[in-house]
Amino acid sequence: MKFFIDTADMNEIREANSRGWVDGVTTNPTLIAKSGRRLNDVILEICKEVKGPVSAEVVSLKADEMYAEGVALAKLHDNIVVKVPMCEEGMVAVKRFSKEGIKTNVTLIFSPLQALLAAKAGATMASPFVGRLDDISTEGMGLISQIRQIYDNYNFKTEVLVASVRHPIHVLESAMMGADIMTAPLKVFKQMVNHPLTDAGIQTFLKDWEKVPK
Repeated sequence: MKFFIDTADMNEIREANSRGWVDGVTTNPTLIAKSGRRLNDVILEICKEVKGPVSAEVVSLKADEMYAEGVALAKLHDNIVVKVPMCEEGMVAVKRFSKEGIKTNVTLIFSPLQALLAAKAGATMASPFVGRLDDISTEGMGLISQIRQIYDNYNFKTEVLVASVRHPIHVLESAMMGADIMTAPLKVFKQMVNHPLTDAGIQTFLKDWEKVPK
């Protein structure tokens, strides 16, 4: 499974990347706005730091405008993946991008049929949002299982990118279901590292080491 970090904060990206946790990066308009910087500047700096795919999202809602935005983004760097919202106009744009070899990430997917449509349009990645489904008392991880089965049934090449990851259990279940990628904020990676028995074991070893003659 590939790990992407969901942020536009360069300090977080560098920290995670130094630990081998970053195969790619996902951004969105909200994360870019939090950075307080221009979109192109942020994306280019991320591409210099990370060797893998970097998702940059269009903000238009019309296919022609999405296409123009996406082409401009794709020209910034070879690693750019154009992030497109799941909607009819978005699928028109994704189909056009696919024909031209521009990689895409269809975002804001909340049903298996939306994921099926994204794959039919030629999306490189499909991003189901599990945490937001959990927020409305719907079992988000069930969506990942359904999408994985559909894609495997028909040999779709579209990768399942689990998004809106809130905690390590989402990561564990995604890996067990065979998701291709998961994207999460830095805090989730840090939660994955820690375990109370590991901490206790380290302290025991250190105490025992103090007893060894020097």
